[in-house]
Parts: sequence; C-alpha cells; structure tokens
Amino acid sequence: MSKRAFSKLQCLHSGHENPLGLPRSNAPPTLPRAQRGLPTKRPIPSVRHTIAISSAKGGVGKSTIAANLALSLARQHYRTGVLDTDIFGPSIPTLFNLSSSSPRLNAQNQLLPLSNYGVKTMSMGNILADRKEDAPVVWRGLMVMKALQQLLHEVDWGGLDILILDLPPGTGDTQLTITQQIPLSGAVIVSTPQDLALKDALKGVSMFEKVGVRVLGMVQNMSVFKCPHCGEKTNVFGEEGVRKVCQERRVEFLGDVELDRNICGDADKGIPTVVAEPESERAKVFVEMARKVRDMIEL
Repeated sequence: MSKRAFSKLQCLHSGHENPLGLPRSNAPPTLPRAQRGLPTKRPIPSVRHTIAISSAKGGVGKSTIAANLALSLARQHYRTGVLDTDIFGPSIPTLFNLSSSSPRLNAQNQLLPLSNYGVKTMSMGNILADRKEDAPVVWRGLMVMKALQQLLHEVDWGGLDILILDLPPGTGDTQLTITQQIPLSGAVIVSTPQDLALKDALKGVSMFEKVGVRVLGMVQNMSVFKCPHCGEKTNVFGEEGVRKVCQERRVEFLGDVELDRNICGDADKGIPTVVAEPESERAKVFVEMARKVRDMIEL
C-alpha cells in the first residue's frame, strides 16, 4: 500500500469544506451545503464497535481513563484504536508518546493512524504536530465540525474490534455531531466524586439518553488519596459521589480510580499506567473496567 507524507501546510490554508487539507481525489463525495438535510449515520469502515468516553466537565481525567481503557482492551488481544475528537485541546498524542509524530496518507488519500503500545491513534494534535505546543487552533464552529467529520470518516483504521472516542468536555456541537454521524455501541461517563463535577456528568448521562445512546456506565476518578508515607486515606473531592449517582440513575458503576501521583506522572511521560505498571493495583482497576465494557457490548 502506498503511503505518502501528509502536509500540515495544506491544513493551515484550507477552507471550511476541507479544514484538514486532505487531497480531494478519491475522497468521499460531499453535497453542496444547500442540498444537505439531516445527517445520515454511517458506520466507520472496518470498525466493529465504537464507544464514546465523555465527562461533560473538563479536568476530571477523562483522556487518561480513555487511554488506559484502550490499552487494557489491547492487552486482552482486541484490535483497539483511539480517536481524539477534542480539536482545541487534544491529549492523546501526549498520552501515547506521539506528540512529534505526523500521520501519512494511503492511496485513497485517507489518513493512516499512528500506533504505539499496540493501539492505533488519530488526533488533531498529530495533524498539527509541527506547530508550537502553545499554538492554539483558532477556528469557528463550522470548520471544527467539518474537521470532526473528516476525522470520523477519512481515517483508514485497517480493521478494529473497538474504537474509543475521547470526547471534549461539554454537551454541545461535537457530541451532537458524533451521535448523529456514526452509530455508537455506548458511552462511558467519567467524573470525580465532587458535586460540581457530578452536576455536569449527569448532564452528559441525560444527553446520551436523549439521543438514544446507551450509557454503559460511570467511572469515579480521583476518588481517594492515599498518603505514600503514612497510608492514611483522604477523600479530596468527596466520598462515593459517583457510586451514589449510579444507584439513583440505575447506571452501571464501572470502577473507582484513586488519586495517585503515579497515574499522573505516567500520563505526563507518555507511558500510561497499564503500560508503565501492568501488575499494579492501579492497572488492575483499568483492566477490570475494560472487562465490564467488553462484556456489555458483547465484544
């Protein structure tokens, strides 16, 4: 298969209809804007299951959960990929130690995913990999949504059992576009136990229920801090908030991830916990979480 370098320069100077700057020959046809009606759901080619990881609230560790969940599934011998759908603040390149890597194109001018630790990934952060780390993506909504459509439909995944979508915070355009564009096998909601985060997480639950996407369950992240010196446990963000919400809303409780500096440190180094410490109790939480998700979607 022919592979060619992808030009970020094209991306920077392309219009609303092609914000990623992909060559248009052999590309899927697009209708003039005036002829377009409601979106038609199209499955992502060669992908058996697609699940969304959402939080509706920023800063709760959703991307770290998504990365470790994907790696746990890969270690259970499933062909796994991660699509970073956060156009403005992509985290997947850092988590998979691929920040300086750029994708290539196949003969059909589709993006070819990058791969590390046995997981395929694609992210806006890689498409613009040659820009400065602090350079923002300053795009209006129309370009963002079109770029998202291209990431959903113009990536050659080469056959996956499961694709994990790492969603940005919120319940707006990106989330709605995804639920309208592709069939989802389910969604996982991540939250800390704090009431402030839970209020937004519940909005995420309600949004997926409203658009007919099954909520597979919720993950409680940064639940308790265990002092590395004396062993005393402190509930920094409150106690059992997510578990209580799951009981009230009759949603599956998928797992409880402690507030641990190793999880944070591993993520910052681009070596997620499941890879850095596969036999640790921290990693086992993610493995069990993956087992539950796998069974629910009958993977």
